[in-house]
Amino acid sequence: MSSDSSTILCAARPLSPCIQVCNIDPASSLCRGCGRTLDEIACWGSMTEAEKTPVWERLEQTGYVDTLRREER
Repeated sequence: MSSDSSTILCAARPLSPCIQVCNIDPASSLCRGCGRTLDEIACWGSMTEAEKTPVWERLEQTGYVDTLRREER
């Protein structure tokens, strides 16, 4: 079985970035818990993996989620 980094990263991602801290910051319009916008939260269940990918990448880049280290927490 090959293990390229994109496969590992996708496998490490949970179904949702939600951490049950649901509070929208009025200044940024982002959830303080997961970093998503209200639209992203509302549409998450019907989004394709291709639509979720840029959201995951933004959340990883901004530090809301660290999928590679999530297991260590």
